[in-house]
Amino acid sequence: MIVVLAGGVGGAKFLDGLSRVMGDERLVIVGNTGDDLEFLGLHISPDLDTIPYTLAGLVDEEKGWGLKGDTFSFLDMLQRYGSETWFRIGDKDLATHVFRTSLLRSGLTLSEVMRRLCASLEVKQQILPATDDPVRTKIVSDDRLLDFQDYFVKKKYDVNVKNVIFEGSESARPNPKALKALQDSRGIIFAPSNPVVSIGCILSIPGFRDAIKESGARRLAISPLIAGKPVRGPADRMMSGLGIDPSVIGIASTYRSLIDTLIVDKADSSLRDRIRGLGIEAIVTDILMGSLQSKIKLAELALQTLEV
Repeated sequence: MIVVLAGGVGGAKFLDGLSRVMGDERLVIVGNTGDDLEFLGLHISPDLDTIPYTLAGLVDEEKGWGLKGDTFSFLDMLQRYGSETWFRIGDKDLATHVFRTSLLRSGLTLSEVMRRLCASLEVKQQILPATDDPVRTKIVSDDRLLDFQDYFVKKKYDVNVKNVIFEGSESARPNPKALKALQDSRGIIFAPSNPVVSIGCILSIPGFRDAIKESGARRLAISPLIAGKPVRGPADRMMSGLGIDPSVIGIASTYRSLIDTLIVDKADSSLRDRIRGLGIEAIVTDILMGSLQSKIKLAELALQTLEV
């Protein structure tokens, strides 16, 4: 069994390649819930949804999120009523959020809702929320406290990041199936997701760091940065704001004691010895996942590194 800790777009791209190499039942995915929000009375789980949409072949590949071919008549009508529409929910995507919200209000856990969603989408991999308890990522910026989606979508992450808070994480109960999977796994992979808010949120939940450290599995991470820049998103800005070197050195330092190997891009090959100086093996390759073949090639390298 392989366990992957993942956020949204970057993690989902890697998982697309990995699932094609591995098959279904030996892959367990632990997803970030810190980006979740309540919008228009609906419970929305952006990172969790992007993964099954991608694995089911339904994702809008140009955007990296949402459903391909979706329309926005629902939002257009809301806009006529004067409602806020800055968080772009497509008409088909809306069905997912209505379905989830209805099931949660009936008393089901987020884990059970994800199981039902994946079954309906014919996604056979286990996708486990890191916790069923509410954990929300908050951004501290110039004395303001922002909900993550306000920062990320509404303000297009064009604000200074002074701190990141995972509200509710200290009392959140880790998903027991996720901890058991980590215990039983042959390999653990940190997907190329934002280390501060995506992977960072998962690691903030009690039990995950210890489970990873105590696991007998080989552990690796794939850098979400290439030459100090993310393919998309604000990872470099967030790292800088928190005093973390926005480079593969910062990635290695963040995951120190949690991973054995870091896979980095050829553009960062000159930093290989510095990564090794942190006690982490560095493997250099082309990590940009611009095609299906490149996703599969990166997944194959990860499995070879884990000796699986």
